Amino acid sequence: MNRITFIAVFVLAFFQGYAQHIDADSLVEVLKSELKKENNFDLTRINRIGDLRSSLLRADSNDFTLQYDLCSNIYEEYSSFKFDSAYVYVKKMVSLAEQFHQKDLLIESEIRLGYTLYFSGFYKEAFDVIRKIDTSRFTQAQWSDYLTMRARLNQSIADYDNDPFFSKGYYEQSDLDFRMARVITPVNSFEKKIDLAFLPDSLRHKSLTPDYFFNLIMEQRLSPHGIAMVATRIAAAYKGKDKVLFLALAAIGDVRSSTKETLAIFLLAQELYHMNHTNDAYIFMQAAARNANFYGAKNRAVQIESLLPLVAGKVIDEKQHQRDKLLIGFLTFLIVAVVLFFLLFIYRKQLLQIRASELMIKEKNAQLEHVNEQLWESSKIKEELIGLFFKTCSSYIETLEKIKQHTLHSIKLKKYNDVNDLMKGIHINEEKASLYNMLDSVFLTMFPNFIASFNALLKTEDQIWPKSGETLNATLRIFALMRLGIIEHEAIAKILDYSVSTVYTYKTRIRSRALVPATDFEQKIMEIKFIK
Repeated sequence: MNRITFIAVFVLAFFQGYAQHIDADSLVEVLKSELKKENNFDLTRINRIGDLRSSLLRADSNDFTLQYDLCSNIYEEYSSFKFDSAYVYVKKMVSLAEQFHQKDLLIESEIRLGYTLYFSGFYKEAFDVIRKIDTSRFTQAQWSDYLTMRARLNQSIADYDNDPFFSKGYYEQSDLDFRMARVITPVNSFEKKIDLAFLPDSLRHKSLTPDYFFNLIMEQRLSPHGIAMVATRIAAAYKGKDKVLFLALAAIGDVRSSTKETLAIFLLAQELYHMNHTNDAYIFMQAAARNANFYGAKNRAVQIESLLPLVAGKVIDEKQHQRDKLLIGFLTFLIVAVVLFFLLFIYRKQLLQIRASELMIKEKNAQLEHVNEQLWESSKIKEELIGLFFKTCSSYIETLEKIKQHTLHSIKLKKYNDVNDLMKGIHINEEKASLYNMLDSVFLTMFPNFIASFNALLKTEDQIWPKSGETLNATLRIFALMRLGIIEHEAIAKILDYSVSTVYTYKTRIRSRALVPATDFEQKIMEIKFIK
């Protein structure tokens, strides 16, 4: 709507005399906007007519000049607005001229009467009127008006007959009358410039474009009705978009001047119909029908009635075609949507499967990583223990070798007391303590945080810490062997020289004091990290 308002203001500038360039489509939009305000323009004209009629009622019946002028003004208002009222007042003008014996004004009134009948399509009656006019006392201007009106009547009858045989004579007489009128009243400079639009293309100067004639009209500061008349005439020289440009300009002038006897909007609707601008053609054809019915132009109503059903039918066909296209588009969209939904469903299903597989792979990788870590840890522990084992065994073998040699040497020398002293010098408990200390040192090297992690599983008052000078105590040593993978009670008992029941008692007592469930305690022990 803002765009239409802008164009309306822009075109109003033209009507004030500013020559610019504007395209046909813009003027068509302005025309549609102006048609919505048609009632306002009509009301303005009706108010003017009301004032004039009130003045006529108050006029002195003996004052011919005042009465005639008022009737003339009222006629001018009605002449392009409403036929029956125009006919009434032009008849009053004829009657007044006859009553007061004003022959010149009688001729003028009769010519106007002929025009009024012509505008409404009463061609025979118009001819009857102009044949009775006494032409012997015509002025030059009256002859020009008379011949112009007769030319238009002949042309309109030829158009109405629309027959090559019968229309020919009317066209020839119309052309002759127009040429005679021009001889009597030569065209002025403005009309000469307008006539240039009708030159053949080969003779027309390249500067004589539609824009030139459009701006030429605007420069004359004509009234809206004057613009409509000139623009309608120039439109006959063009086709297509250029014709639409001038017809739209003329129709705007007719709407703003509240002219109902208008040809421009009907011709515009015809042109747009031939250009397949059916919707606009239908809008303007309806406006033309309203104008013809309001004015009482029977000839125009017949033309419109013959064309309006064709335009309406084409509008219906186009709307049906649009509905069909919309339905086809909707069905296509629906099919595409169903296919896309199906594909998305499959894609989502596959995506969920892929995600499930990825999650499973991640879990398997985590398990493998955990297993690998356990294997690596087990391997390192075995390396350390095997190294400790060989080192310890090597040390004991060397010690046994020395004892053996010393014993054999003493027996050979029959020094049995030396053998006895040697045996007494071997302290098994000290050797065990030394072995345990070595085992504790190796273990704490691999698990330096074992004691702290172990006690973290117990309450503060139940925590077990080695005494000063100790590495591990009996309880810690049992669970240290478990962390190394020795979980059988018999194996632990043999290594530590405990009974199986003692080992079981130690384990049970600690598990009962743990902060975690007893069933999870040993698993927590196994989770204590090996330090690389």
